[in-house]
Amino acid sequence: MKFPLTMAAIALAALMPPADAAALQESGDPLASARWAEMARTFLAGAPVLFDPRVKVIAPSTAENPLQVPVTVDATALPKVQEVVVFADFNPIVQVLRFFPEGSDAYLGFRVKLQQSTPVRAAVRTADGVWHVGGTWVTTVGGGCTAPSAAAASREWQQRLNEVSGRQWPEGPNAGRVRLRIVHPMDTGLVAGTPAFFLEEIAVADAAGQRLMRVQTFEPVAENPVFTLHRGATAGPVEASGRDNNGNTFRARIAP
Repeated sequence: MKFPLTMAAIALAALMPPADAAALQESGDPLASARWAEMARTFLAGAPVLFDPRVKVIAPSTAENPLQVPVTVDATALPKVQEVVVFADFNPIVQVLRFFPEGSDAYLGFRVKLQQSTPVRAAVRTADGVWHVGGTWVTTVGGGCTAPSAAAASREWQQRLNEVSGRQWPEGPNAGRVRLRIVHPMDTGLVAGTPAFFLEEIAVADAAGQRLMRVQTFEPVAENPVFTLHRGATAGPVEASGRDNNGNTFRARIAP
């Protein structure tokens, strides 16, 4: 059953710690971005929106390398997450990625290219159709989206294109964590003479073929992307597969 937004906010606040409930907002961008209204129209399509402290976007306040800015989205405190969209308000290519946590936690770590200082946000859609939004400002010297990739200067990258390496943590404090790295230039198309060339779809599944997470990636994801997810309490090998916008595919098995 869907509730009007004000009723949804009241119901959510009743279930949250007092400090988090006080931070819950239905209007008024807490990051005070001049582009927030445009972002909401573009990505959230008029659906109910709550600025929610349970959506954590973890990134450095100051990023020294705009080509490789580490970002972690943690929405594990929200129930029944259907979809997460990540975007950077002031990037020339705003959308960074979308992920769908089908059999894993609503958690993803990755790296992004930033052209200038900007809010980096995650909007999380739950089963009731409400978008829960969190974010943080990242200050950077900029130029990350218009700088050529390191692959452009290497003669070996074509031989290693879509090469996958990975690791699982089956026990200990990081139990359930899966990390994979994919060799790919992730060219934005904003460098003269270099067309856009980027991974666009990645899927991670368990040994039985049950999909854990699907990720749609876009040009601002950093070169040679690294993704970290939490698969939960299950164990065993996982299989990663995907393709880029030129039709090149990959498939790799990551053992525990």
